[in-house]
Amino acid sequence: MKQKLIISWLYPTLMNIYGDRGNIIALQHRCSLRNIETEVKRLDLGFSGKELEECDIMLMGGAQDKQQEAVAKDLFEKKKELQTLIDNGIPGLYICGAYQFLGNYYKEANGNILKGLGIFDLYTESSDNNSKRLIGNMVFNTKSFGKIVGFENHGGRTYLGDNIEAFGIITKGFGNNGKDGTEGAIYKNSIGTYSHGPILPKNPELTDHLIKIALEIKYKQPITLEKLDDTFEQKARLAIAKRLSVGI
Repeated sequence: MKQKLIISWLYPTLMNIYGDRGNIIALQHRCSLRNIETEVKRLDLGFSGKELEECDIMLMGGAQDKQQEAVAKDLFEKKKELQTLIDNGIPGLYICGAYQFLGNYYKEANGNILKGLGIFDLYTESSDNNSKRLIGNMVFNTKSFGKIVGFENHGGRTYLGDNIEAFGIITKGFGNNGKDGTEGAIYKNSIGTYSHGPILPKNPELTDHLIKIALEIKYKQPITLEKLDDTFEQKARLAIAKRLSVGI
């Protein structure tokens, strides 16, 4: 039986900045090399929460504030379905603005509080006018995937609560807030991160992890993925690491 994965891409028209579409391309490419069929469901404003029920992997990118405001109301209408999938371990990757949406709230520079989905135990505060954006290539160390190479560009500062684990610890870059050394968050099989870039093409082990977990949940059996030639991916990682004077 040929394996197939359905990738749900949330708000691809509005939440797709700094190359986040590359994550979809990386997933499809590595599946294709292993003869795993993929179907990408583009779920834009107004999609039905029922459409999430058959998804095997979820991805959502970042956006500017105006686009995020348009998405916020629509996303809240699907909170129940989204939270069920995340709690059931369906793997997902949530970048920047999408990562912030999963938290408890976002505090704007004027003090206004925007309620979040409350799926991740964290909150985000907007930087004030005197604070710089956190921009640049980054390297952070994770428990499961070793060093991750990425690129960040965000004004928000995210702080983790007691009931969630950081995705990684910063080696070079700013991460969640530029202060505590954490980057991103991980809950069940869902990963939130500030790493654009996009993150998956430069980090094939992370890409394969999402594929493996999705297949195991869907087909209810252990999966061993065929090893691929990652020469070009490693060259990309090394080029960035060298620029940052970091060993990987």
